[in-house]
Amino acid sequence: MIHPDTEVRFISEEIGYGIVATKFIPEGTITWVQDELDQVYTPEQVAEMLPFTQEMIDKFTFRNNKGNYVLCWDTAKYVNHSFNSNCLSTAYDFEIAIRDIQPGEELTDDYGYLNVTEAFKAKDEGTSRTTVYPDDLLNFHKEWDVKLANSFKRLNQIPQALESLLPQTTQTTVKQILRGEKKLDSILKLYYSEKVK
Repeated sequence: MIHPDTEVRFISEEIGYGIVATKFIPEGTITWVQDELDQVYTPEQVAEMLPFTQEMIDKFTFRNNKGNYVLCWDTAKYVNHSFNSNCLSTAYDFEIAIRDIQPGEELTDDYGYLNVTEAFKAKDEGTSRTTVYPDDLLNFHKEWDVKLANSFKRLNQIPQALESLLPQTTQTTVKQILRGEKKLDSILKLYYSEKVK
C-alpha cells in the first residue's frame, strides 16, 4: 500500500502518470508496504497468461528476490523510475523516503533495485547513469545501503501511517535495528538472478 498522502497525477507525455505527494512527507517515512492485497505471481503462472496480461505484468510489476512478480493492488504501481529517487526499498518489503518529499513532488524509485528483466534507457536526468540494468543491485547496493541507513534511523521519530500494515515480525525487527540490537540488512537481499534458482 502506498502512503495515504499521495495521489495519481499526469506527469508528462514522456512519463505518463505518477504518484505525487499531497502533503509534506518527511525523510524516514514508510512510503510503501507490501500488504496482503498485493498479488504475487510465479514465472510459471505468468508464462500461462494471455499475451496482453503478460504485457501488463511486465509494465506494472516488479520482481522480488525469489523471481516472483509483485503486482500492487493500489496506485503504488504508478511509482516511476528516477536515478535520483526519493524512496528506497528495504530488505523488509517496505520502502522509505530517503529525503524530505514536498507537496506536489513525485515519489520515485530507482528501478535498478526492482530486478528488471531487461536493460532499458531511462529519461536523461543529467546523472552518470542513463540505463537501468538487471544487475544494478550488484553494482550500487553499497551506495543505496548508506542512504537507507541514514534515513532508517528516523523511522521512530515521525508518525508512520503504514506501520500497522507491517507484519509483527517485521515490526519487531525494525525495533531491534533502531535499538542497535540488530544490523540493518543490505538492500542486496532484494537481488534476484535468473541464473540462481
